[in-house]
Amino acid sequence: MNGVHDMGGMDGFGKVEPEPNEPVFHEEWESRVLAMVRAMGAAGAFNIDTSRFYRETIPPHVYLSSSYYKKWFLGLEEMLIEKGYLTREEVAAGHAKKPGKALKHGKFDLGQVERIMVRGKFARPAPAPAKFKIGDRVRAKNIHPTTHTRLPRYVRGHVGVVELNHGCHVFPDTAAMERGENPQWLYTVVFEGRDLWGADGDPTLKVSIDAFEPYLDPA
Repeated sequence: MNGVHDMGGMDGFGKVEPEPNEPVFHEEWESRVLAMVRAMGAAGAFNIDTSRFYRETIPPHVYLSSSYYKKWFLGLEEMLIEKGYLTREEVAAGHAKKPGKALKHGKFDLGQVERIMVRGKFARPAPAPAKFKIGDRVRAKNIHPTTHTRLPRYVRGHVGVVELNHGCHVFPDTAAMERGENPQWLYTVVFEGRDLWGADGDPTLKVSIDAFEPYLDPA
């Protein structure tokens, strides 16, 4: 998706300032948001790529002014409303106004927390042979989808070299829209910094991304 969340290579936002000894959560509510997102996902309300897509649809002025877990909260709220688990009236009231929509996988107890917090495996059998091999020159497609994608804007249209083949995995672009897993080959592709950032870029810089096969053409 082309949105403000895709900030790689964008100017004007300043440098990243790591917080020394940063805690896991800055406020108690953040831990509750994490728990709600992981529990509802494990219960079958949505998948991880759908969850990412809804965070990406937050309006830019809200996205840029929100903390990490506030983005998670706002994305979760909108997603559950659109999927019929909540209504806007219930959100405004702060409590349910009708019986809840049934979840695919029922309820959880404390004994299942560890399982829920561990991400699933996304490798899948290959539906076809890989199109590219290590050492191949490939060009990232200049695509501009309105839905979720894992292809950064700053590499689109540029040429890189396949460095690794990670096997076949669930395709996020399809999974985010709940149109099936559509497994695709996943590669690490290395780009020269100057090819991405121009002649003024650091000549020693290389940028590696993981790119799914549908994102790539032979160069």
